[in-house]
Formats: sequence, structure tokens, C-alpha cells
Amino acid sequence: MASSTQGAPSDGNARRAARPAALERLATSTRTVRRRLTSIALRPVYAFYLTRLRAEVMRYPRPHHVAVIMDGNRRWAASIGLGTDAGHRAGAQTALDLVDWCATAGIGELTLWALSLENLDRSAGEVGTISDVAADALDAIQSGKRRTKVPIRLHVIGRADLLPDRLRESIAESRALSHDDATMQVTVAIGYSGREEIVEATRATVRELLAEGVSPAELPDRLTPDAMERHLYTAGSSDPDLIIRTSGEVRLSGFLPWQSVHSEFYFCDVYWPAFRDIDFLRAIRTYQQRSRRFGR
Repeated sequence: MASSTQGAPSDGNARRAARPAALERLATSTRTVRRRLTSIALRPVYAFYLTRLRAEVMRYPRPHHVAVIMDGNRRWAASIGLGTDAGHRAGAQTALDLVDWCATAGIGELTLWALSLENLDRSAGEVGTISDVAADALDAIQSGKRRTKVPIRLHVIGRADLLPDRLRESIAESRALSHDDATMQVTVAIGYSGREEIVEATRATVRELLAEGVSPAELPDRLTPDAMERHLYTAGSSDPDLIIRTSGEVRLSGFLPWQSVHSEFYFCDVYWPAFRDIDFLRAIRTYQQRSRRFGR
């Protein structure tokens, strides 16, 4: 009897402790259902507005080169009760969709920042997930499982030597994805740091000048922007006309510091996996409403 009496309060405490977790799961499930029902109800309105916005955007000149800081995968997943892995996979799908949205809008170049050099300091598990997701996306395009609307020329930039083996192999194989008849260039920044890019370009320029017989005393005068630009990761590409960052953060975080001198910026609150073609077109419309002076 004594043993039974002592156990009852313990069982009750366990049940009370489990209630908040159960309520939180119920609340998350309810929010998810509500979002889906709202999405279904608004679908006709969304389709009408999207058609109208696209027609408006297509009437005016669009940027040739759009670059995107894809931010908010983890926060999006947490907001709907999913794990980090789901956020990164949903983000990769949005990136693939964006390639097609750009093709429809007649964008000539697209640059995507998928993984920063600093991101490699995250937990081994998360870095592994991001690497697998990126490798899966490259493999899907290469194998034909995910076809783009137009032929693309793919270029991957960043410190590939610091990446996990599988991703490094996928990057090497992705060179075969470039088509001679490509109508759009897609650059993916993986293991990228703007500071690192400029440092590497400076070193390469100095080595080149020394190999040409330039004396150390002459180096400062020969170290020009034109000489360094040839050694940037993005050599041969145009500078971005428009840089988009999602998730509400208002900073570049070291993304294309050299190339973004005259870029227009567009910051939006939506997390990257939830970024839609309508958000993309709004960014283009905002760009069209600005007057670019290039410092003049």
C-alpha cells in the first residue's frame, strides 16, 4: 500500500509535465492546417495577381544579373515545427524554382549564395546536411531528374577544397552541366567569403606580376582594379544589377563586396523556403522603379 501511495503523485507529475509539449504539438498542427486552408482559399486570387504582376514587370527592362542571399531555412523550419534538415531541403527546392522564374523573366545571369565559409563552423551534422542537399540538387540537374526551363551554364565559386568529399565531387561533375547553347548563367557560391575572394585575387595578381618580371618596388602601382578583377572568382561574369536577401536581415554579410559596388538591394521579410515567384517579381518591380546612377 505504501509503495502504491508514493507512486501516484509521481505519475501525476509526469502527466502534467507532458501537457505543455502535447499542447505545443497541437498548436503547431493547427497552425499548419490553418495555413494550408488559407492558401487553398486564396489560390485563385494569388493566380490572378501573379499574372497581372508578371505582365506589368515584363513591360519594362529587367535586370540582367540577379544575385540572391538565400537566408532563413532554419527559422522557416522552426516556425512550422520541422527540423533543420527539412528547412534546407525546402530551400534547395526554392532555389531550383528560382532558376525557372528567372528564365521566364528573361534574366541572363543568376548568382545564388548557398553556403558561406563561416557556415562551415556549424555543427558537423548540419554542415553534412547542407552539403548533401547541395549535392543532391546538382546531381538532380545533371541526371535530368530536374530539368530547367532553358539550357544553363553552371559555375560554382568558393573554397571547394574545404568542402565535404561528396559535395566536392558533385561540384567537379557539375562542369558537365554547362551547355554551349546556354541562355542563362547560374553561379552557385558554396564555401564562399567575400574577404577570402579578394585576398585570393590579390595574391594571384601579385604572383602574376612577379612572374612577368615586375619588381617589388613597382608592384603597388601595377596592382590595379582591372588587374585584380581578372582573378576574382566571378571573372568573366557581369556585376549583379540586383541583390535580394530574404528573412528580414538587412546586410550583405560579405557577399560579393567587390561586385556589388553599384548593385541595387532588395530586402524582404519572407524566409527563403517560403519565397515565391510573386516575391521575386515584386523585387524586380522595385528595381524597375529605381534610377541607377552608378555613382555619377
